Amino acid sequence: MMAYVLISLAECDEQRVLDELLSLKEIQEAHVLFGEWDILAKLEANNPEAAGTFVMEKIRSLPEVKLSSTLIVAK
Repeated sequence: MMAYVLISLAECDEQRVLDELLSLKEIQEAHVLFGEWDILAKLEANNPEAAGTFVMEKIRSLPEVKLSSTLIVAK
């Protein structure tokens, strides 16, 4: 299944966080954004539970991440 994760960061180097996310095999794409959200990441997971676990353990655990929103693709 596919999901998109919107990520808001504390003051930091967005490129460094982007590079760290892109090094994870589950992240298919990631981009720095302008506006309220700082990074958009495309995530591939086996099921919604695996996606949730990945976001909590690999994305939200990063000290620079202050907020995230996960959007699971319906079709």
